[in-house]
Amino acid sequence: MPAGVCGCCGPLRPRYKRLVDNIFPEDPKDGLSKSDMEKLTFYAVSAPEKLDRIGAYLAERLSRDVVRHRYGNVVIAMEALDQLLMACHSQSIKPFVESFLHMVAKLLESREPDLQVLGTNSFVKFANIEEDTPSYHRRYDFFVSQFSAMCHSTHEDPDTRTRIRVAGIKGLQGVVRKTVNDELQAIIWEPQHMDKLIPSMLFNMQDADDMDRVGAGHPSTPCVSGQDGDENPSTLAESCFRELLGRAAYGNMNNAVRPVLVHLDNHHLWEPNEFSVSCFRIIMYSIQAQHSHHVIQQVLGHLDTHNKSTPRVRAGIVQVLLETVAIAAKGSVGPTVLEVFNTLLKHLRMSVDLELGESSRRNSASSASSGRGKESDERIVQNAIIQTIGFFGGNLPDYQRAEVMMFVMGKVPVYGTPCHTLDTVKIGHQGTKRIQTMLLSSLIMVTSGFKSKSMSGALPSPFLDPLFSISLMEDNELRQLVLEILHNIIDRHDNRAKLRGIRIIPNVAALKIKREKISKQDVAFMKKHGQQLYRHIYLGCKEDDNVHKNFELLFTTLAVITIELANEDVVVELVRLAVALQDMALSSEENLSMWLRCGVLALVAAYLNFLSQMIANTGFCQHVSKVIELRNMDAPYLLPEHVFRDKCSLPESLDRDDGALFFQSADMADSLAGAGYNADRLNVPYVPQVTDEERLTRRKSFVDTISLQVDILASSLPEKSQLTEEITFETLKKAIDTSVLEDQERERRRQVMEKFQKAPFEEIAAHCESKANMLHERLAHIFELTIRPPPSPSGVVLVSSGHAQHQSVPIYEMKFPDLCVY
Repeated sequence: MPAGVCGCCGPLRPRYKRLVDNIFPEDPKDGLSKSDMEKLTFYAVSAPEKLDRIGAYLAERLSRDVVRHRYGNVVIAMEALDQLLMACHSQSIKPFVESFLHMVAKLLESREPDLQVLGTNSFVKFANIEEDTPSYHRRYDFFVSQFSAMCHSTHEDPDTRTRIRVAGIKGLQGVVRKTVNDELQAIIWEPQHMDKLIPSMLFNMQDADDMDRVGAGHPSTPCVSGQDGDENPSTLAESCFRELLGRAAYGNMNNAVRPVLVHLDNHHLWEPNEFSVSCFRIIMYSIQAQHSHHVIQQVLGHLDTHNKSTPRVRAGIVQVLLETVAIAAKGSVGPTVLEVFNTLLKHLRMSVDLELGESSRRNSASSASSGRGKESDERIVQNAIIQTIGFFGGNLPDYQRAEVMMFVMGKVPVYGTPCHTLDTVKIGHQGTKRIQTMLLSSLIMVTSGFKSKSMSGALPSPFLDPLFSISLMEDNELRQLVLEILHNIIDRHDNRAKLRGIRIIPNVAALKIKREKISKQDVAFMKKHGQQLYRHIYLGCKEDDNVHKNFELLFTTLAVITIELANEDVVVELVRLAVALQDMALSSEENLSMWLRCGVLALVAAYLNFLSQMIANTGFCQHVSKVIELRNMDAPYLLPEHVFRDKCSLPESLDRDDGALFFQSADMADSLAGAGYNADRLNVPYVPQVTDEERLTRRKSFVDTISLQVDILASSLPEKSQLTEEITFETLKKAIDTSVLEDQERERRRQVMEKFQKAPFEEIAAHCESKANMLHERLAHIFELTIRPPPSPSGVVLVSSGHAQHQSVPIYEMKFPDLCVY
């Protein structure tokens, strides 16, 4: 009975309860009583040990008011709680916070949108409070789940739905701010929480009405205030997304990016991929630069998991990868450079296989249209991969770009050389050509803007040899790509735009060509690789499938070599090359079309006109101008302005005796000698030497190998009777008369002596090396065919374990061919 009496008497109740009761007016519409709230706040600050009881009692009243739908009192209770939180910062606030979070959870569990918004606003205010000491036991799992559910609200009323979604995003932002800086709350980065946080933000960001704004990507969006207004859920979600990624540490990047990829998969946002691209722009610009390679690795791994998806999905992922590497290349990429290229080359090969497989399966007319669609989709994937390779390499620093050039060049399939990435046997000639074309196109993008101080560093032998081998391919498109790559590397002063188009330039000085004095390193490079350059230009002019663009690129190649790499010796060699090209076009031994002959002569005219003005030699310029003037009057088809027109009348034959229409090496030699050049070398005709590079192309002739093999096999057959030549009077007469043979031998020796006296050392060394290599190859082939232990001569075959085995023959019983017996 005494206890009951105390419970009914107000003055006997604890003071904190009376203070709490006083803040609630009789009419909830009057709002919170400010004077009574000040008394309660003063009491809580003076007696902080009572905070937990105040919180528990407020929570009890709030729960009762929620059940009884007294929403006015609920608002007053939450306002009181907010003021107490802001006023009290003591150790005793921890129990009070637990009561506060319990009341917020009650409001969020309510089905009333107003109460959910009210609870969210209170939580946001709490999240902005910096606590003095960390909490060891507090967890926010419920709030993450509840706020995420609010972000996906499907309320019937659009305004209410927007309010709930905005409140949910604000709540998640509050959770992020409250937890990411607290080491004890690192659990928020675990997958079970990120799988709710990230999709909730992306769901609101992908609003179609705000797609254009989201696509901007890079500019930062200011944080939205905590007030409840007409905020845009997409804007607020993007702000929260940026804030979360900006706070992500090194070990949390994978957990933050993986839910993005899963969300894009679940909502089929790779095709079209505008939203996915914008998301990863936001990611790359929000995270710390040193974490960029984590994102690239995640996208690469996701591309591997989609290797059997539709082409447009794979193309969308590759385009996202392009955006990520383009941004990462400006900062820190880490160890993922080669991984990016390996993965892209692997998917390039897969795309080519799929494209060729679809093409081969198109047998009926009904499947032809679908096959063409599939093929075009695969082309989209391939173009995206090549663009990614090129753009990534083009944005790297020069020291890394040189390594990337070597890496990509090593993956270009070249006949006769091992290729560790692409199996050209399975994809055939068509697939190999496709891959060659695409990789060379990417190399053009990688080398664009590349500025190397020395050519030896930009064009080392492991890069130059396979590149020149491709230039010998019987495909004009591949040769064009090779020449464009050379232009990007050699032209270090961006003069190509001024030289575009093959033509007779009347005044080269008006072009204002930029050049510097050739360095010692470049002089050494031309001594080592100059003959290789000249040879491939010479052979490139002989190709039957050359078109106008090939001649334009060849002219530009000669011009940029003259600008960047030409000293006096190189100038003489280039003149020798031009004279050799003219002789080749006029030679009756060459099986060239008339258009090709005229095109080569026009190329020579355009280049010698350019060269004569570059070296500023008066006599040389006069001779070249005179020949060009005569051609304008009598043979316009020998000039580039005429021969490369669509309709140009060509002669039936070219008269070599009409010397006035052609450039004379003697006149040019005299002009150069007067200017101090070593013109004696012009008297030695230029002849390209056969090198080992022929083995790397499809031009390798199998005739010599087959004939050698036939001769060896024939000589190794003992039963084969030797054919004797029939002796007649004419054969005896020829055998006696040896004067003609002696004259021919004498002339041959004279030419050899003259060549070794006047030819440059590099040409002599290349000639001797080619002969030595040819001899070693022949000997190796002979020994391989003859000294291989053959099967038993009796042809007895032993069968053991189901496998046929030839019985071995002792060495002393083997029969060697006469060539190997001495």
